[in-house]
Amino acid sequence: MVTNNQVSTHHRGAESSGQVSLAAALCPCARLRVPGSAGVCWDMANSGCEDGTGEEEETFLYFAYGSNLLTERIHLRNPSAAFCCVARLQDFKLDFGNFQGKTSERWHGGIATIFQSPGDEVWGVVWKMNKSNLNSLDEQEGVKRGIYVVIEIKVSTQEGKEINCRSYLMTNYESAPPSSQYKKVICLGAKENGLPLEYQEKLKAIEPNDYKGKVSEEIEEIIKKGEAKLSRT
Repeated sequence: MVTNNQVSTHHRGAESSGQVSLAAALCPCARLRVPGSAGVCWDMANSGCEDGTGEEEETFLYFAYGSNLLTERIHLRNPSAAFCCVARLQDFKLDFGNFQGKTSERWHGGIATIFQSPGDEVWGVVWKMNKSNLNSLDEQEGVKRGIYVVIEIKVSTQEGKEINCRSYLMTNYESAPPSSQYKKVICLGAKENGLPLEYQEKLKAIEPNDYKGKVSEEIEEIIKKGEAKLSRT
């Protein structure tokens, strides 16, 4: 079991409608509504990751805190993703769970989500992505199936600059530990992108479930690629 100074895997449950209200509450900015994202908004203007060429109008910023920390993982479905920065989400906590209590067939254990928790923080990676991958990212996160809802959050870079990002929050789930493979993908991504060492240690301390089987060949391959990349650095 994880201790109080580790990443939480305690029980959390929420109805989908409540989560959409939370998403709206997290959206005080000038709003841009995106079709197919449950009316939830996010803002790309003044984001802090503009490249000065006007291309920001064709891109969006996405804050990843779970398996999409790993480059090989996010590029499976979203090849336009480009590293922007490491960032911190304040007053939230990382959790793992099964949507509606059903174990993920892909990961064979709890998958990552976040919930509001004053005083806690979640570290992750901000990816700059082309709008052409907006639908593929939503599909990966199961938005149309109601597994995750789109939220807008304000994160802080390591230099203290605040930027607005798109992210996702799971609805109606039961907390459950991740499989060892899912944990490994997250830890590889955290190391690859240089998340704070203290936070990496918290991720490493997460106790996985007892699943001993394999995941898909696709996932096994990205784990191998991630390990090989880090072994060369």
